[in-house]
Amino acid sequence: MKELKFFVVTDTHFFKNSLGAYGADYETYMDTQQKCFAETEAINRAVFDDLAGRSDADIVLIAGDLTFNGEKESHAAFCEMLHDFEKKSGKKVYVVTAGHDVNAAPYGFNDSGRVTVEGTTFGELYDFYKDFGYDGAIAFNRAHLSYVTELSEDVQLLVICNDVEGEKHIAYPDDFLSWIAEQAQKAQADGKMMIAMEHYPVLAGQPLLSLIGDARQAQSRKLIDTLADNGVHLIFTGHMHNQSVNVAHSAKGNVLYDVCTGCTIGCPAFMRLVTVKDEHTVEIESIPTPDFDWDKKGMTGKEYLKVQFDRMIRTFVDSMEEDPERFLGKVHMKNTPAMQKLFHALGKRLRRMRVGTVARLLCVRAEPQVKDVKFTDFAIDLVRVVFEGNQPFVEGTPEGDTLLRIFRRLSPFFKKMKDAQGEPVDFYEMMKHTVGNYGLDDYNTTLTF
Repeated sequence: MKELKFFVVTDTHFFKNSLGAYGADYETYMDTQQKCFAETEAINRAVFDDLAGRSDADIVLIAGDLTFNGEKESHAAFCEMLHDFEKKSGKKVYVVTAGHDVNAAPYGFNDSGRVTVEGTTFGELYDFYKDFGYDGAIAFNRAHLSYVTELSEDVQLLVICNDVEGEKHIAYPDDFLSWIAEQAQKAQADGKMMIAMEHYPVLAGQPLLSLIGDARQAQSRKLIDTLADNGVHLIFTGHMHNQSVNVAHSAKGNVLYDVCTGCTIGCPAFMRLVTVKDEHTVEIESIPTPDFDWDKKGMTGKEYLKVQFDRMIRTFVDSMEEDPERFLGKVHMKNTPAMQKLFHALGKRLRRMRVGTVARLLCVRAEPQVKDVKFTDFAIDLVRVVFEGNQPFVEGTPEGDTLLRIFRRLSPFFKKMKDAQGEPVDFYEMMKHTVGNYGLDDYNTTLTF
């Protein structure tokens, strides 16, 4: 088998800047956003200029959420950029669309506030992206905008989309799972290795994210079994803007790796270089996205994106005290005057607490190295590293040991916890493996199957 290399990027969220991304309402909106908005056109042009100059590989996979929110002008401009990229670089692009690519009423911002711009229907996506996988496919499912294409004489790519006309993020129906199984069996019969790409992860990037309904493919167990039991052992995903590499096994014991890549336009911003060594070995390498041309107030691109991420988390934490109504809406809790008063008081106290104080309230001990750290600063760092992957707060570190005592103390209150797909959850183990990585390296690793 001949070695194959390709790049993976995801969640480009391209926004045509001329549609408007400025003004007072825009700044308020950005207080709660992990990803950039006005900067996305500049960031993506820098990413694809960088990829064009790399000699490592001549294939680029884009794992969904191509535009910011389905603006028709954004789709047109992004496709124009991809056509120019292919023409200048000689590289080939394959895409999958996702939920952010369809919207009846997307928006921009100007000095008058939020304004509606022209959106895109699911049926219009084919005409935009037919040159980036659909028309050259050896198998094409129009209803799901899903397809199979040949990356090399030895490797096929299965691209699956869980949106259909009128619905987003659906659980795959049995007839579509049968279509997937049929394509995988054909590849096996032809002696081809098949890998897959979907926007939504099939495994939660970090265990805590399994509690979020749309953090992974709906009824993901069915897809895991369908892929793994038919010889597809590797899938590339995006959506949650986090960096992770996870592994699962089907009910029959067959393996599936889910490689989720951080988005291009928010922290953590990475691309992947993938090397298929042979039918049993794949090497994963992470590449930081390049710097970009923007007024970044003297910061590097990485620093600029980190500041935006921290701004989102700090706004969320501060809103407990400053705007409890907004906080309750974000966490989908009942919004009553009593709840607003409670969370205002709680938020006010938490903002003044140290980690050691919180630990003492739970009757556990904080390690000396972290006990005097402001709790809100600690929480912001904690959330960020969950998305960045390779979470460092493992057992044996001051942060890890303190957190594990807290989780152990809290675990009796969550004995009946279930994830968003109805599976029982061990609270302590979930939190332990969320704040500390005890598994595969989320950045650079070799996968074998």
